[in-house]
Amino acid sequence: MHPNRHAIAFGSLVFLIVIGIALILAALWAWPKYKVYKLEMNGIAALREAEWSKKILIEEAKAKEQAALMQAKAKVTLAQAEGEAQIVKAKAEGLADIERAKAAAEANKIIGESLKGNEAYLRYVWIKGLQDGNGERIYIPTEAGLPILEAGKASK
Repeated sequence: MHPNRHAIAFGSLVFLIVIGIALILAALWAWPKYKVYKLEMNGIAALREAEWSKKILIEEAKAKEQAALMQAKAKVTLAQAEGEAQIVKAKAEGLADIERAKAAAEANKIIGESLKGNEAYLRYVWIKGLQDGNGERIYIPTEAGLPILEAGKASK
């Protein structure tokens, strides 16, 4: 073997050892810096996630508020519509009552007019009513306007 070969091999071995030690020293220097960097990145990621969560909660709250407002408006609109419908119904019922009263007044007027001057017919209806009775007591007013009470009890 050539003497230079041993020196080259020894020099290569020393070079490799120096490189190995340099790599170990570089790793020992870089490791704490990497841990700090990793923690910083984790913190930034957590902060961004918290910001997104906050934005999501805010948007959900806004959506719930809008939904509640829309429901309240719908309830108010429904209540107004029901109130208006009741007013229309009441007016219609009032008009119907007025028309029924007018019809009844007209009928009474016609009946009243037809009975004027028909004393004989009215006496006939009264007598017929007395004949058709089922033993009821009938009170007839006297001159003073007081009835003759129990003048003659009806047979049962």
